[in-house]
Amino acid sequence: MSDSNNSTHNNLNNPNNNPSPQNTPAQDSNNAANANSPFLSQPLPQGTPQGQQQSLPKGADHRNLGSTTHFGYKTVDVEEKQQKVAEVFHSVAAKYDLMNDLMSFGIHRLWKRFAINLSGVRRGQQVLDIAGGTGDLALAFSREVGPQGHVVLSDINESMLNVGRDRLIDKGCTNVDFVLANAETLEPFADESFDLVTISFGLRNVTDKDAALRAMYRVLKPGGRLLVLEFSKPVFEPLSRLYDLYSFTALPVMGKLVANDSESYRYLAESIRMHPDQRTLKQMMENAGFQSCDYHNMTGGIVALHRGFK
Repeated sequence: MSDSNNSTHNNLNNPNNNPSPQNTPAQDSNNAANANSPFLSQPLPQGTPQGQQQSLPKGADHRNLGSTTHFGYKTVDVEEKQQKVAEVFHSVAAKYDLMNDLMSFGIHRLWKRFAINLSGVRRGQQVLDIAGGTGDLALAFSREVGPQGHVVLSDINESMLNVGRDRLIDKGCTNVDFVLANAETLEPFADESFDLVTISFGLRNVTDKDAALRAMYRVLKPGGRLLVLEFSKPVFEPLSRLYDLYSFTALPVMGKLVANDSESYRYLAESIRMHPDQRTLKQMMENAGFQSCDYHNMTGGIVALHRGFK
């Protein structure tokens, strides 16, 4: 499941660990402007997608995103994006787990199991699962930390959180709390509250990813770790082209047939393409203060697990 180089830390200076060459910011900008998918009627917005720079200044303040940001391939007002993302997940909440199984052919369960194995979570620890949705990771962590431990399942979307809450209550989880929270601030939580913070397939939907990473760093205890499981960039060009074909043709059709919602699954494909690549996200984590950051490509880089320590 995991690439052969994933047993060690990825190093930007080691080509064996990072198969794809590092482009300059100018090259990335040109690539982003020209990478229009033939399966879309609307081209990719001009300019560099948010967070796609290969070199981010250390300690830079990214809180001011300007007046616009990306919602998939569309350019929208910053204030609009949160509402649009909310509408997507209100729409898909009831069929979310079924669609995950269908879209990934069940492989998402292996990706999540790999994340749990690398979490290092122990009995009695405190875990925060951000954008936890229907509770796959929270359920596993609930068992891992035991009755003396505690898990918080948080999500900004009430529909998703309700599905997760009902599911975990039905499973008999008594050491899990459910909190409506914005990943960019994590305001309900005190500093240095958790041994482990995870976010699974949720960071790409956050408008200000740098603010979210800083908030995650804030709530972690010293020595704690962050795990970010997210769709990423395939490391092989033939795989990337096949993945585009599947994402922009099969996913919307599948969404229409199963969930009666093709547009939400078109947004899913577009949001993946606009998300920072493996190296960029690693550097963003380092800029937020995390140390010993690494990442592990899975399924040829379609998904990556990033890890950092406080």
